Amino acid sequence: METEFEFELPRGYVDQNGDVHRRGTMRLATAADEILPLRDPRVQQNSGYLTIILLSRVITRLGTLSSINTRVIENLFTMDLAYLQDLYQRINMSELPVYKVTCPHCNQEVEVPLDFLLS
Repeated sequence: METEFEFELPRGYVDQNGDVHRRGTMRLATAADEILPLRDPRVQQNSGYLTIILLSRVITRLGTLSSINTRVIENLFTMDLAYLQDLYQRINMSELPVYKVTCPHCNQEVEVPLDFLLS
């Protein structure tokens, strides 16, 4: 199973020296990645900040930066932030879990996807 995914930002993060960092790696999110930021006061004051913290936790590499933190994510160009949000959704929500169930009418075993979206 693949747990890390390489990416290239459309514009790139510009650091304090003017260097542009475009290539990076994002790992799959864990339950803790999604739960722990909810305790952060910045998220409690502004729920939109959850994205910033989530991305700072799951991006493992960006160019030659020694670490990725919320300050880095806050200073991304809007296009790059949107790109990373989309990538996060695609790699973490790409496959719905399936359950094997038995049809009560014909006793045939079938796989049913668990859809988290409510209709």
